[in-house]
Amino acid sequence: MPKSKTREKVAYTPPEQRVQKIKVESSAWVARFMVAFFVIGLAWIVSYYLNLQWISNLGAWNVVIGFAFIAAGFVTSTRWR
Repeated sequence: MPKSKTREKVAYTPPEQRVQKIKVESSAWVARFMVAFFVIGLAWIVSYYLNLQWISNLGAWNVVIGFAFIAAGFVTSTRWR
């Protein structure tokens, strides 16, 4: 039986697309605010447990306020690159 001719196909290769990488940097204020929120939150909670008179008037709400500052630090940390 005769052999049929085979057609040689070249595999399709799409043209190269050049993608420019965008260098993203955060502003200097982001790191400063992040660290400041963490430190203020920690200092607020520590000062509550040291029974400082000017802060003990709020009672247990001091822990909530301290953790709110720490949470703000975590939220700010998502903006840091």
